[in-house]
Amino acid sequence: MDIDALPLRTKNPISVAAMHIQPVETNPCLHSHNLPSPRHPNFLKISPQKHRIRSYGVSQSYFLSLGGVFNTDIMIWNGMIRGYAYNGPVDRCISMFDEMLQRGLKPNNFTYPYVLSSCSEMGCFGRGRKVHAQIMKSGFESNFIVADSLLNMYIKMSDSFELGGVRNGKLNDARMIFNGICVKPVELWNRMISKYVSNGDVESARQLFDNMPERDVISWNSLISGYARIGDVANARYLFEQMPEKNVVTWTSMIGAYSGSGDLETAACLFEKMPCRNAVSWNAMISSYTQNGKYEKSLDLFVKMQLEGVDSDGFTFVSVLSACSNLGALEFGKWVHSLIKDWSQLGVIVGTALMEMYAKCGDVNRAFAVFVKLGNKDVFCWNVMIKSLAIHGRTEDAVKLFFLMQKIGLKPNGYTFSSALFACSHGGLVEVGREIFYGMERDFGVCPKLEHFGCLIDLLSRNGRLEEAEALVREMPFEPDIAIWGALLGGCRVKSDLKLAEEVVERAGGLEANESGVYVLLSNIYASAGQWPEALSAREKMEEKKVWKKAGCSSVIHDIHMDV
Repeated sequence: MDIDALPLRTKNPISVAAMHIQPVETNPCLHSHNLPSPRHPNFLKISPQKHRIRSYGVSQSYFLSLGGVFNTDIMIWNGMIRGYAYNGPVDRCISMFDEMLQRGLKPNNFTYPYVLSSCSEMGCFGRGRKVHAQIMKSGFESNFIVADSLLNMYIKMSDSFELGGVRNGKLNDARMIFNGICVKPVELWNRMISKYVSNGDVESARQLFDNMPERDVISWNSLISGYARIGDVANARYLFEQMPEKNVVTWTSMIGAYSGSGDLETAACLFEKMPCRNAVSWNAMISSYTQNGKYEKSLDLFVKMQLEGVDSDGFTFVSVLSACSNLGALEFGKWVHSLIKDWSQLGVIVGTALMEMYAKCGDVNRAFAVFVKLGNKDVFCWNVMIKSLAIHGRTEDAVKLFFLMQKIGLKPNGYTFSSALFACSHGGLVEVGREIFYGMERDFGVCPKLEHFGCLIDLLSRNGRLEEAEALVREMPFEPDIAIWGALLGGCRVKSDLKLAEEVVERAGGLEANESGVYVLLSNIYASAGQWPEALSAREKMEEKKVWKKAGCSSVIHDIHMDV
């Protein structure tokens, strides 16, 4: 009789008691002399003890100390392997499998799934391939449970490669296993379709979809979401109309498809037609408005969501706070803040969005209060706070925060350095700025980019270090852009260096011919020096090249004011 086939539940009181004992390694009562031999009349009755062993796992030394017939009992080996696969350490599952082979025991269809699962979890895909070869030799490849485990391994293998071509190549292994399975339940089809969609290979997903003997709502939704992700609204709409039964996921996917293509009117129409909505549906529409710059509509829909009693979540708050940030809607943002009853548990992303809203709306003190209250702050959160302090003129506080994050063990990234250098530039902190810039690659392995050079050049130029700034422009491994020339030109204005200013304009002449800033700066430099004809000439050159100073525009919730 196959003991693995026996039911795990039993009415025998000894067996029931055995199910509630401690794991074998921590229970000294369960030693080899307590485990009866297969010839013992109570062997089958106490078999749940073996279930307990294989569920929790024991040390390899204890297992081998059992001796006798247990060393060749494949069920016991499978139990040990399963225990390690489920409860860890996972690497022992593979070492037990190796030990089994060395002792001449033959794995069966219960052995391989646990080993393949362990290979996947540890990322040992090379070893997984070797196990696959053993499976083919032993003839278990046609077994559904084994094939399903192989499929899972190759699907997970495709996730470990980032390049699209490589990922699809690895997914071909999964497809080969899939094709070899004789009877495929709809769940198996859905898994492959979903994986193709996540890899961006919607064409292969569609081929599988068309060949499905039967489909469920998950099959339709996976393919519709796939077309939505690549912007193929026509095919998504076709499937949507053909779908026999739609659910809230279907409607939400179509809303995402239309909003992603910029057709917010149709997306809103679908949203209104939905037979039932959940928080995800509301979030999809609100975020669609925010991402497409329709901030007022985003806030209006959020108000409607509150009136209908739909619970908001972290995704809702991030979208709405972003809309408030872009509108400068401080009072609305405060109201949203009041709705977040326990926002600290919603994650650092919501807290960062709240910080950014207050900072962009001009209340940097409230932003800092939120920052202090936040737990588990990530680098992005620190970056936002550093940049916010710098923009609002609290440059020394921004720099202090930059050094504080390093003291607590966080490694700054490129954006962190940009924010810190920006603070130094606007605070006139030349020596600190130099220290930060030259410590980027030396101390943190972050290679300076064009924007970092631009910040340091701006810092040096603002503080009259034109020679050093010009030398940095010549030495940096990038072609200067209009922003760097503008920074250098601004320094020329501070020092009234007409010669260098003319040289800068000449060298920057080929860059962004529609940029008025360089000509305006040059004109102002001439004017400051009392050279009015030259100042007028610079303005005339700007007009000759049809370069016009653009009007500034600031948005408010209800009115738009043009500042010219």
